[in-house]
Amino acid sequence: WAEITAATKTGFSVTGSAATGKVGPVVGLVDIGECEDSYMFRVALPGVKRDDGDFSCEVDPMGKVLIKGVTTTGEKSVYKYSQVFEMQTQNLCPPGHFSISFQLPGPVNPEQFSGNFGIDGILEGIVMKQKHTS
Repeated sequence: WAEITAATKTGFSVTGSAATGKVGPVVGLVDIGECEDSYMFRVALPGVKRDDGDFSCEVDPMGKVLIKGVTTTGEKSVYKYSQVFEMQTQNLCPPGHFSISFQLPGPVNPEQFSGNFGIDGILEGIVMKQKHTS
């Protein structure tokens, strides 16, 4: 695990069901923005459970973001309303555990991090930049 997360010093990494590369909505597409005092990121997480026990997002002082979770879509059989649906296509990310890590452009104050995981499947986070001390 340490080797995988160490590889994200200059890019991002995905593991588990996010790494399979199936066609359809992809788990882990990342946008990063910057303003004078903070960074913002958005991560596509379609079909990801938002339960506290199954989902976490952590930011370390060097600006590394680590997201862990479980996808719930992409299965071959779907059980809904006392019926079993055999799916003819599987275009969504396969179900299972995943992790995503990426590096923000600079150091941050992880205590000043706020995140919102919307019902649209987009995780949006804002974290304050580390203040320079002279």
